[in-house]
Amino acid sequence: MPHRIAIIGATSALGREIVKTLAEREFPVSLAHALASGRALGQQLSFGDDIVLTVRAIDAFDFGSVDLAFFAGTRAMSATHAPRAAAAGCIVIDCTEEFRMEAGIPLVIPEVNPQAIKALPKRRIIANPNSAVVPMLMALKPLHGIARIKRISVATYQSVSEAGKEAMDELWSQTRAMFVNEMPPPEHFPKQIAFNCIPQTDTIGTDGATRTETAMAQETRKILDPDIAVIATCVRVPVFIGTAAAVHVEFEGAVTESEARAAWRAAPGVTLLDTREDGGYTTPAETAGEDSVYLSRLRRDASVPHGLAFWCAADNLRKGGALNAVQIAEALRQNGLIGEAKKS
Repeated sequence: MPHRIAIIGATSALGREIVKTLAEREFPVSLAHALASGRALGQQLSFGDDIVLTVRAIDAFDFGSVDLAFFAGTRAMSATHAPRAAAAGCIVIDCTEEFRMEAGIPLVIPEVNPQAIKALPKRRIIANPNSAVVPMLMALKPLHGIARIKRISVATYQSVSEAGKEAMDELWSQTRAMFVNEMPPPEHFPKQIAFNCIPQTDTIGTDGATRTETAMAQETRKILDPDIAVIATCVRVPVFIGTAAAVHVEFEGAVTESEARAAWRAAPGVTLLDTREDGGYTTPAETAGEDSVYLSRLRRDASVPHGLAFWCAADNLRKGGALNAVQIAEALRQNGLIGEAKKS
């Protein structure tokens, strides 16, 4: 049975990727609505080959008319409208940080914790994790099955598309300006992003950690294991699409490199590409448009008794965002839960 859906923030980079992914994976849709606010109203975008959606205002939209809503707009938009959608009987898949750490709301990576959506949550809201958390946990889940993970130290290198279209425009304008010696002052980022790296992906808290750095720890514990210790440094890099991480993992017991390789080869959604030669790894730019999480540079971490280090890279708009959200929808459908939202 096809479903009636709504995509909120449909003209954002992530919203467009959700529309594209739904069409590519042939998710059964009988009716689709593109919703937003402000300047996006009236814009048009293609859904597959034959359908053109015109963006409508979210404020007056009747969520009782749809079965499923993907929220890819601002956090404030989710805070205001996601509960309203859920109260109308619609299932919400929220891609903002608004509900990720709320009790009773599943935070889901289908390849990592599919059991989290075996039943429809009472609040009818399911959260999509941070786009930097998803690839890391895709890599760690198979290893956690060999020996329990004790501690993770991770440095992420995150593209500007995670911060939206305006951030991508700023990288483009600054890059172009460098060649004519007319560098404009930064507007979206706190410092110049072109030909630079910024060790700040969002606001810095009183403890010195950014929101993303805190999320790396909190979301890992919610999704994978509540006892894992995590320290993260998150860096914004001058890349349009594609995010990577250098991950150092300490285990409670021994995990060999060969065991890790075998576990990754058997795991869904990850690709091991590690030839231990110049260029024998995957970079963020190479992941653009790809669904898989790419794993490279695996080696022993001799600084701890049982440690491994590796590099992972993924398209933050795909598996880090849109694909994961659509896979959640597919899991809901497979478990017969989308129709249950209207019955309950």
